[in-house]
Amino acid sequence: MEKICFTASLGGHLEEIAKLSILGEHQDIFLVTERGDFKELSFCKKVYYLSQINRKEILFIPKLIKTFFQSFYILLKEKPSSIISTGALVTFPICLLGKLMGLRIIYIESFARVDTASLTGRWMYKIADLFIVQWDDLLEIYPKAKYGGGIFLCLEAVQDEDYS
Repeated sequence: MEKICFTASLGGHLEEIAKLSILGEHQDIFLVTERGDFKELSFCKKVYYLSQINRKEILFIPKLIKTFFQSFYILLKEKPSSIISTGALVTFPICLLGKLMGLRIIYIESFARVDTASLTGRWMYKIADLFIVQWDDLLEIYPKAKYGGGIFLCLEAVQDEDYS
C-alpha cells in the first residue's frame, strides 16, 4: 500500500483536499496542515500541524525556515511516496523537500483561481510532477498542466496516476 501525504493550508484549500480523501480507501494517507480553528480534519487519522505563514509579516523568513525543518522531520518519519497539495504557502516547503527526496509531487491549483495564477501555483508549477488546474482558462498560464475540472473531477486525474 502506498503512503500519500496530503498537505493544504486552512480554509478552502483544506476543504478542497478533503474531497480527495476517498484515496484513503486504497492508500495510507496523512495530512500536513496549519494549526487553526478549522475542525473538518476527520478525513485523516494522522495529522501534523505547522504554524501559519503570512508572507507579509515581519517573521515570515524565520517561520518559513522553521517550516522547512518541521516538514523534513515529517517526511523522514512518515516516508510517503507521493505528496498531494492544494496550497497555499505553508505547503511549499514540504513539497520542495519531497521533490528533492525523489517523491512524486501532485499540485492542484485552487478552485478560486479561474484565470490568474496563485503565488504558490507559480512556485509549484516548476517542481510538480503533475500539475492540475480546475479551470481550462488556466491552461494558457500553465501550458503543461492537466485540466482536471472541479475538485471532484480532479480525483479522477489523480487516480489515473501511476504511484509506482
